[in-house]
Amino acid sequence: MDLKESLATSADGSAQQIANLAGKFGGRRPDAEMAAVLRVMISSDPTPFYELPPKLARKHPTPAMAVKALLKERGENTDPEEVGSVDDRTIDGPDGEIEIRIYTPASATDDTLLPVVLYIHGGGWVIATLDTYDASARAICNKAHCIVVSTHYRQAPENQFPAAHEDVFAAYKWVITNAHELGGDPARIAVVGESAGGNMAAAVCMKARDAGIQLPVHQVLVYPIAGYDTNTESYREMVQAQPLNKPAMEWFFAQYLRTPADGLSPVISIDRADLSGLPPATIVNAELDPLRTEGELLEQRLRDSGVEVQRRVFDGVTHEFFGMSAVVTKAREAQQFAAAALRDAFGTG
Repeated sequence: MDLKESLATSADGSAQQIANLAGKFGGRRPDAEMAAVLRVMISSDPTPFYELPPKLARKHPTPAMAVKALLKERGENTDPEEVGSVDDRTIDGPDGEIEIRIYTPASATDDTLLPVVLYIHGGGWVIATLDTYDASARAICNKAHCIVVSTHYRQAPENQFPAAHEDVFAAYKWVITNAHELGGDPARIAVVGESAGGNMAAAVCMKARDAGIQLPVHQVLVYPIAGYDTNTESYREMVQAQPLNKPAMEWFFAQYLRTPADGLSPVISIDRADLSGLPPATIVNAELDPLRTEGELLEQRLRDSGVEVQRRVFDGVTHEFFGMSAVVTKAREAQQFAAAALRDAFGTG
């Protein structure tokens, strides 16, 4: 039996299991749709990924697999959301090739240049691939009516800080240079990132500002890692949360950062960085997520720095919910929220 089949056949959790989920989230309860995904996720493999060596952690069942297993259990279509075209490529990076995936909406025409999004996936700088976050990239492509360039990056511990940050900044500069060749408008480029990708999306903006090159027109930061402090209110509440908790984040930091001093870098501790002159921002947070508090702090820091910002916390859902629109209504709402901000920034309303 392969991993995906195992996920599907182990999805028989009881109602009591779902009721007990509140204990994992500091007494807060996931909504029914989120609980259904968590039931599959938790029953698929009892060993937390952060208790494994990184190479094995990369083979651990993912939230995306849990969504597909739940759809399969229900007898529903498991095919990915359709877009106009998908093109896998590699580009030159600071230390070798970088994998990218280009999504073009079906609405694309030869005589109209579309806006472009550089999408940066999550995984704590250690795990996950372009495939893991495929659903998010497809949703942005369709809902924001734009070309999406999803970029991979060197991962830790084989490649520690600042390797991943360097790669995604190289990908951003590549998008600026090559947007027109993709059918995109070089003047309308935004960045979107989830989790560690949200951290790096904000870092791209800071690096572009500091280098004096073209800024993104907007930054969408989906439950971004915005600080190095793992003792915030939401971290304390979410010590046992799934799929991300305090021990998991501490494991990610230990893999990616060379020393604790790296955690104080402005591109890690974004909530303490100079944020002046950055493009407008949209922040998406989940209620049941250890990163919720630092999202709140980042919102305030951006506002205090004169940066236009909007933030929404989606109740009853966890970290990684954004790409679960096939089974979680709040994910569809969050995608629409992010896409509306992008369309406004692109001038496409």
